[in-house]
Amino acid sequence: MRGGTMTGKDSDKADRHDKAGAADPSASAGAGGSRAPARAGPAGGGGPRGFREELRRHTPARVGLERVGVSLKAADMLAFRLDHAMAADAVRHPFDALKVKEDLERGGVPAVLLESRARDKEEYLTRPDLGRKLSEASLELLAREAKRFKGQPPDLMFVVCDGHSARAVHDSAAALILKFFEKAVWRPADLPPCCVVTRGRVAAADEAAWAFRARLVVNLIGERPGLSSPNSLGAYLTYGSFPGIQEGERNCISNIRDAGLPLDEAARRLSYLVESALARRLTGTGLKDDMPENYLPFSEGSLFIE
Repeated sequence: MRGGTMTGKDSDKADRHDKAGAADPSASAGAGGSRAPARAGPAGGGGPRGFREELRRHTPARVGLERVGVSLKAADMLAFRLDHAMAADAVRHPFDALKVKEDLERGGVPAVLLESRARDKEEYLTRPDLGRKLSEASLELLAREAKRFKGQPPDLMFVVCDGHSARAVHDSAAALILKFFEKAVWRPADLPPCCVVTRGRVAAADEAAWAFRARLVVNLIGERPGLSSPNSLGAYLTYGSFPGIQEGERNCISNIRDAGLPLDEAARRLSYLVESALARRLTGTGLKDDMPENYLPFSEGSLFIE
C-alpha cells in the first residue's frame, strides 16, 4: 500500500486473504471465537433477493423475476397472466358514454353523444380508419350545435373518446375536465359541448373541432393498455385542427391515472399546455412542455392572451 492507494500486488494479496477467510470461518473470528459482522449486501439488504425487492419498490415493471429451473416461479407467471387478462378486458370493456355525459353535466359541463363510423368493436379494432371519422348523424348534430356560435370560433373544446380503454375514460375523463374548469378563464357554457365519442380514435376530434372551427381541441382518450396500466388516459392537444392534420401537430399528456400522473397534476399540466398553445398559436413539435415548478393555472401573468 502506498499513500493510501492499493497497488496490483497488494490487491492480489488482499483477494487471496479474503478467499481464505471465506473458506475458513475461523479466519474472521475474533479472540473470543465469534464471527465478525457480515458486510451489507446490495441496496435493500438480503443479497440478490433484497436487491430485487428494492428495484420493485421503484417500478411496476417485471424486474428481477426468480426462476425455478428454467421456468418462472408460479406466482410470477400467475401475476403476468392476470395483468394480461386485465389489459385484454380493458380493450373489450363496454363504453358507458351516457354515464360520462351525465358526470359532465352534473358538474356543469354540457355534453353531446357522438359515434364514429365504426359500427361495432370488431370493426373499430380492425378498421382504424373508421374510428378516425365521425358518423354522418354525428356530423349533422355538430352542424346544428355550431350554429349558435354564429361563425365566432371558440378558443377551446373538449372531446372524449373511449379509444382502447373505456375503463380509463370512466375513471378519469370527466373528473379531469371538471378540475380543469375549476381554474380556467372560460365558463363551460361559453364553449362548444364536450363531444363524447363511442369507438373514437385521436383523429375523431379533428372533425368535431372543424365543425366549430375551434382554435384548440383537447381529446381525452383511453390509451392502449399495458400489462401494468389497463386504465391509462391520454390527453391530445391540437391547435388549428382540421380533418387530415398530421400527427406531428399534436401534443400529448400520457399515463393519466392514480398510479401514474395524478388528476391534480394532470389538470395543472393540461392548463399550462392550453395556455401555451393559445398564446403561441401552435401545438406539436414546436410546443414544449417546459412548465415551471411554481406555475399556477390561468393566474396573473398567464401566457394566455384572450
